Amino acid sequence: MRTVRVGNGSAYWGDMLDPAIELAAHGELDYLGLDHLAELTLAILQRTKAQNPQQGYIPDLAPWMEALLPISRRTGVRLITNAGGANPQAGAQAVVDLARRLDLDGLRIGVVTGDDVLPLLDRLVADGVRLVNLDTGEEGLDRIRSRIVAANAYLGSDPIVEALKGGADVVITGRVTDSALAIAPLLREFGWGGPPADWDRIGAAIIIGHILECACFCTGGGSNQWREVPEPWRIGFPLAEVAADGTAVITKVPGSGGLVTQWTVKEQLTYEVTDPTAYVTPDGVADFTGVQVEEVGPNRVRVTGMRGRPKPNTLKVCIGYWDGWIAEGLLLFSWPDALAKAQRAEEIVRRRLQYLQVPVEDIRFDYVGVNTLHGAVAPPPSGDLNEVGLRISARCPTPEAADAVRREATHLWTLGGVGTAFGVPFRPRPVVALWPTLVPRDAVVPRVEIHTV
Repeated sequence: MRTVRVGNGSAYWGDMLDPAIELAAHGELDYLGLDHLAELTLAILQRTKAQNPQQGYIPDLAPWMEALLPISRRTGVRLITNAGGANPQAGAQAVVDLARRLDLDGLRIGVVTGDDVLPLLDRLVADGVRLVNLDTGEEGLDRIRSRIVAANAYLGSDPIVEALKGGADVVITGRVTDSALAIAPLLREFGWGGPPADWDRIGAAIIIGHILECACFCTGGGSNQWREVPEPWRIGFPLAEVAADGTAVITKVPGSGGLVTQWTVKEQLTYEVTDPTAYVTPDGVADFTGVQVEEVGPNRVRVTGMRGRPKPNTLKVCIGYWDGWIAEGLLLFSWPDALAKAQRAEEIVRRRLQYLQVPVEDIRFDYVGVNTLHGAVAPPPSGDLNEVGLRISARCPTPEAADAVRREATHLWTLGGVGTAFGVPFRPRPVVALWPTLVPRDAVVPRVEIHTV
């Protein structure tokens, strides 16, 4: 039975490049996806684009392509990345310029745009779209409209498939779902998108893409199996051998570090899944409840039993908006009485801010080594701790207020108990908050262009 080999060489902006090079050179791949976006990345990139219209794409795009394009030309692997960020066209032009410098004549680069819906927001409101905040239930954008800096819809695999059908060797997108980078090759190669659409096969593609999308998370990174993971310092990233019947074997490059077992795959299967019966994406709705996971060899896990249903009528949009300024400080307190000193330091800061009437919208104190990760459910420590850290973070309405909080944190160097140490002061920085919502699918129109070097 025919198979297609799809790998994932990145999980986020700033991920490791060497596993992607290993996949491209030795994975015998047909396609390599490179995911660089998180939910608020587009707001950060929009700020960059506003300062320079030729920027706004992920800065890693050019160095990664410089490393991977010569390999992909030799091996025939096609590259798909969302590193176009807030400016896919400028990112594509940078890759065109790079390809010319590398003498990669004939390289075809597909560009997917249309995810930026910021210009459409007022029209959507006028058309009666409620734009309900999916996290809070708040309806309408009146409170934040003047502070919005970005609004991007999650596109699916359709425009990527179109670019691949147009002969693209490289596809550069803006905001698409992480899994779309793997879904698109499978729909392109097997024709599962129809017509008529094969929803169970599309469900399989969604689940396979979900398994791959966080890169080393299914090869032993961030795993409960961390003690058993061989050589994590040179961890291999995952690839899937996908058959035309919708089954897949998850594996990695032979000899690479890391581990692929039923448990590492199951950990990623359940990651960020709130309803396993209905995992909603722009490409369809996947059902995880029938998935079977079986180890069929060393670092080889077979996945079967995936199902799916038709795609939703709406698309998720992430709206980023200015929401004040953040101030941070970090103190370290030594034995004896480290925790008591940290608690006294919290009291000092709270009273200083009240005394100086500094406007603070939200503030929190985390005790590093005590409750930073577990918060209120952390049990009280026993004994006299060697050291305790105190992280202070506050959201303020103005940069001046944030700077005042930062200064009060630094004052603990002298106001704190004996043995207080202070780290390098953090600069106040603007906060971009997230407003997730839904819009009608037909309001978002993806566009595809092909550039030839």
